[in-house]
Amino acid sequence: MVRLAGDQGSQGESNYVASIKINQVCSFPDACLCCNCKRIMAKENTTTGLNITREQMIQLLNEDLAREYQAIIAYTVYSQVIKGAEYTDIARELEQHAGEELAHALKIAKQIDYLGGMPGVMPKPVKTSSDPVEMLRADLENERETVSHYRQRIRQAEAMGEFALSESLRSIIVQEQEHEIDLCDALGINVPLPKKAPG
Repeated sequence: MVRLAGDQGSQGESNYVASIKINQVCSFPDACLCCNCKRIMAKENTTTGLNITREQMIQLLNEDLAREYQAIIAYTVYSQVIKGAEYTDIARELEQHAGEELAHALKIAKQIDYLGGMPGVMPKPVKTSSDPVEMLRADLENERETVSHYRQRIRQAEAMGEFALSESLRSIIVQEQEHEIDLCDALGINVPLPKKAPG
């Protein structure tokens, strides 16, 4: 057991004494600086959002699938409408990306079916523009968002013990990061720092 002595309150009440078990947080964790509370709170912070149900995973994967549909549409459209001699090679890259995103969508749909769910059919909204730079920036932002969600999904899959799902997502995220690099090269910028994973 660990004994924690609190400070005397403004009304002069007696000091409180809280006894906690080693694996419990005391009654005042936000104010407490004992090693036990800090250890437990740190553990809780690192596992927030990881312990999810099968049904929640299906829902989240369907959101990922909607982002893949979004990418397929965006790359298909942008690859055909982007104009200018300087964008000829980039247009071919975008066309290739569209095919790779379709492969990702098929992998995600397969995992949803394996988990007992029904793959969704609606894409996330696709931004359109007549400005080639705006198109590329929209693609880059979508890729960054997608990578951020897949990072979290991999951790969630491993927490569930769904290691085959985790490996499938890892293969997808490798290509998504390659897309990020391609888009940054086209824009003449460095690859931005990864977006913070959603909670």
